[in-house]
Amino acid sequence: MVRICDVYDVIDRAAPFASALSFDNSGLLVGDPAAEVARALLALDITPEVVEEAASINAGLIISHHPVIFDPIKTLNSRSVPYQLARRGIAALCCHTNLDISPVCGVNVALAGRLGLKSIRQEDVFGEDCVLFSGEIEGSPLPADFAKTVRERLDTPSVQLIPGSRAIKKVFLCSGAGGSTVPFAACRGADAYVTGEMKHHEMLAAAATGVTCVVAGHYETEIVFAEFLAAYLRKRLPGAAFLLSKTTAAHQWIIK
Repeated sequence: MVRICDVYDVIDRAAPFASALSFDNSGLLVGDPAAEVARALLALDITPEVVEEAASINAGLIISHHPVIFDPIKTLNSRSVPYQLARRGIAALCCHTNLDISPVCGVNVALAGRLGLKSIRQEDVFGEDCVLFSGEIEGSPLPADFAKTVRERLDTPSVQLIPGSRAIKKVFLCSGAGGSTVPFAACRGADAYVTGEMKHHEMLAAAATGVTCVVAGHYETEIVFAEFLAAYLRKRLPGAAFLLSKTTAAHQWIIK
């Protein structure tokens, strides 16, 4: 039987929890590391709906990207997700920025692979909060064609495009909220940049660089981690089942 600490150790070797950025709160945030687990559910966020899903399949562990506890808890009631986890005896292992920067089984490596990039590498970190990866795309597509490729490969109904001034070969990416990193990518020769979300002023600054930017959604650029990490864990811990959450996040409902 697999213990929660075994899952922790496998992830820690590939994405050390000690490497998480200073503002982060990654690690085993709820539960007993010595507890045995037969099923684990992988989800981007641990919401009440995900807790219910885990309980319905008898999963003793939820592995999420976003921490279920981020700011200090001042109250704990029945509506609190950590309370619901503890009440149902479900542990929470949260792999946030340590997984963002992992070159082995990380979120950005998963995103680059989903986009079909080759020669994927982690770029130099310019600041504590800077996560930047790059790769090369075949065919040198034009900006609009590249944006369509991103939309199709991430299976999202739409993306935002800031068209650049040239065909695309070298692609930089930062999953989630990476709008502030475009100037760094431009300095390193990026033809295109993919991220999940950008603020208005970040878009204006990005447009001035001449780099094609595709904003594909925070959820869409990060949920790719689940399938990638699950496959990684299945190979190393065959004694447990690693399942992908089927819960649709409230903000993902699209009305056409």
